[in-house]
Amino acid sequence: MILINLLPHREERRKRRKAAFFTGLGIAAAMGLVVVGLWYTVLEQLTSTQRARNDFLNGEIKKLDIQIKDIATLKAEIEALKARQKAVEDLQTDRNIPVYLLNELVKQTPEGVYLTAIKQADQVVTVSGVAQTNERVSEFLRNTLYNSPWLERPELVEIKAANVKEAKGDQRRLFDFSMRLTLKRPQAASPAASGASAPAAAARKS
Repeated sequence: MILINLLPHREERRKRRKAAFFTGLGIAAAMGLVVVGLWYTVLEQLTSTQRARNDFLNGEIKKLDIQIKDIATLKAEIEALKARQKAVEDLQTDRNIPVYLLNELVKQTPEGVYLTAIKQADQVVTVSGVAQTNERVSEFLRNTLYNSPWLERPELVEIKAANVKEAKGDQRRLFDFSMRLTLKRPQAASPAASGASAPAAAARKS
């Protein structure tokens, strides 16, 4: 017996293929949406994590900014205290400078040199005196240049010979001189201060 299919089989097969295609397309679209959703979720999580880190870093930076401001304020206060301390030390030193000056001149003046006048203008001291020889004046200049913590930059202004009449009536040849010195503050004033405890007696000896 021969069976004859009178249905339009080609049309049915075309419909099945079209249905399978759309089914596959729907499944692919659904899988694509799932992948996109997962990726979006991961990105959101990463973004949220990074945002939390950024917020934490910003908070720490603000704390550090406050600490830096506090440190800057402390540094300014420390510098102000140092400036006050230096001003007080300078005032203390300036008050005792005449004592140190006289004591230093006594220590650095060699034998055969007699000081007749001392004049101070700010940090410049002008000294006048009489010396037995030129070598004594040179020694005085060297002493104030190399050996004194309070005197520096000695400069001979003038030196000239002078005849001085002694008590016996004889004339003696001496040298009148004038020199300039500059006062300085040594790094440690304590040795100079300890040496200035008896300046009046030393000045009387001079």
